[in-house]
Amino acid sequence: MFFKQVVGLEEIKSKLRSMVQKGRLSHAMLLTGAEGNGGLPLALAFAQYLVCDKVTHKTIAPDLLFPAASADEEKLPIESCGVCASCVKAAQLIHPDIHYVYPVFARKSGDKPLSADFIVEWREFISQSPYGNLYDWLQYIQAENKQGNISAYECNEINRKLSLKSFEGGYKIQIIWMPEFLGNEGNKLLKLIEEPSPDTLFLLITENESKILPTILSRLQIIKIPRPDLHDIEQALKLHGQFSADQARKIAAVSQQNYRDALRLLQETPEDWPGLLRDWLNGILKSGPVAQVKWIEDISKLGRERQKQFLQYFSHLLEQAIRLRMGAEPLAGLPDSEQDFALRLNRVADLSSQQAIVDEINKAIYYIERNAHTKMLFHALTIRFYHILHNHEVAVVT
Repeated sequence: MFFKQVVGLEEIKSKLRSMVQKGRLSHAMLLTGAEGNGGLPLALAFAQYLVCDKVTHKTIAPDLLFPAASADEEKLPIESCGVCASCVKAAQLIHPDIHYVYPVFARKSGDKPLSADFIVEWREFISQSPYGNLYDWLQYIQAENKQGNISAYECNEINRKLSLKSFEGGYKIQIIWMPEFLGNEGNKLLKLIEEPSPDTLFLLITENESKILPTILSRLQIIKIPRPDLHDIEQALKLHGQFSADQARKIAAVSQQNYRDALRLLQETPEDWPGLLRDWLNGILKSGPVAQVKWIEDISKLGRERQKQFLQYFSHLLEQAIRLRMGAEPLAGLPDSEQDFALRLNRVADLSSQQAIVDEINKAIYYIERNAHTKMLFHALTIRFYHILHNHEVAVVT
């Protein structure tokens, strides 16, 4: 993977290149950011960059911790070449010195699963969904309701692999995706992370650094991965498919700068989200139980991804309503119809009610991703919204 395939994050890319250029590359780094920010694609691009022949032949010092003597005399390329043998193998996830660890599950009782047992699926998954999250991965490997885990056996395997010499004479890179799933078994890696051989690099990618073992976290250089800019997501979407600038801008806004969700929106048939939302709110505020039950039947027929996207759209409109209520400018490129809907939402609910609804939406999205019974979920959500709104003087949404 190339840096250019990672949406936005130009400042972070420049920082990583500068670390290599100046010989200040830490032996253990944590890339931390929310889902859809691009932590995993960035790690994959950086790993390819580090093994690229056109980069490594200019990196003179063998030790990651000390600067190369010629770092100021010859600048490194800003991108891996993509054509040397090392780049080709890295792009196909078959480079012998780049190792991958990720949550897996036991296919049969008594198994001791390792990431290597799922390497074929991992390569396919990254090829298709480099911005995928843990839920996408576990669904892809048909984990069903089983939980992913990084076991003690995996930690032993990491220690074994990294004790060997580099196959191609360069860096040995260990990528660990979702290290929050290490649990206490992660303590087996402490010595290796703290005192690695000079040519060993750990790249850990997390969406929740607070769940990582403190003993491990304290030994990592933390690099925060921000949300990609709306403009960068818009440009990426326009390159990804045949979409106008207005369509790309709308998808970027609704996805809340989460590129994974933006890609999901591209894959789904556009829905009449405003009409669906209007029917729901009017059922809650005016029409009563019969209309509510009919609406719940209709929404339950949609797939989980569409249900999630609908809730994200509602959350997006609420955020715009709050912006307008606070006197801020509407989001750049916000269609007039959505701005009008946001203003109507301000007449339906006060600020505290809107925040309560956003919280309920976020919970609902969480449960949808974990295979909740959606008809029951939307029924409960309808009741909650009724109780949130019933003390507020409401207006029918038209």
